[in-house]
Amino acid sequence: MRAPYPPEPERAAEVRRRFGDEARSARPDLATLCLLVGAAADGGLDEAGMDAAQIELDRLAGELPYAPGDPRAWALALADVLGGRCGFHGSAADYERLESSLLHEVLRRRRGLPILLSVVWIEVARRAGAPVYGVALPGHFVVGFGPLEEQVLADPFDGGRLLSAADAGLLVAGATGAALHPSMLTPADPLDVVLRVLNNIRAWAAARPERSDVALWAVELSLLLPSHPARLRYERASLLVQRGDFLRGAEELDAYADVVADVDETAAERVRGQARAARALLN
Repeated sequence: MRAPYPPEPERAAEVRRRFGDEARSARPDLATLCLLVGAAADGGLDEAGMDAAQIELDRLAGELPYAPGDPRAWALALADVLGGRCGFHGSAADYERLESSLLHEVLRRRRGLPILLSVVWIEVARRAGAPVYGVALPGHFVVGFGPLEEQVLADPFDGGRLLSAADAGLLVAGATGAALHPSMLTPADPLDVVLRVLNNIRAWAAARPERSDVALWAVELSLLLPSHPARLRYERASLLVQRGDFLRGAEELDAYADVVADVDETAAERVRGQARAARALLN
């Protein structure tokens, strides 16, 4: 199946504007931001489709029992409804699909990457009143319930399987070779979750040079977040050059070089050389 293609320029610009406004709001909404990522990816996702996704999250929350109790009871209730009855889960094949990083498609297919399945868990549980949050373990995003001293972890990618401390340690060791540190178990900020979603999309596109369009919009959304790696500006400039927009790419390479020059003049000069090479392609 062909991966979705971005919307027309006017719609894409509107999506970026709304994404930036939401990201800079006092309380950024995770579901809204993820759906706007979906709208940047998929020209077929209109306002009605975004509303339908929010309604589906509301409907799923209504399937949960009223106030199950302690964190473990909440986690088991989510696993029963979402992982069990509704069949939300993931597999290795889902890493190959752009749709696995798009909330509206994950809700439709009930398949996705760990972080997007976790977004479903978080948004459904939050609507039902659960003490829920994302936990950004290195290499594998999961969901936490309750205060840290009573924390219960669940893995939506595995249908909501509850994780012991040893299980979480194995996930971290498998991804990084390092030991689990308590700091890895703290609640993830919604904007950090969205940046990680966009990082996954950029990684998907990087493995597919023919989809530099996806890489470009993912970088552009990342740059709209209040906090983002400065090197994304270099990545955007390089993508513009790659896509044949040599003049804008060269201008942005020069602008990035000016920033880098304060700490590494050698690196700055290397980037300026890339800008000159891009301009030479105009001749």
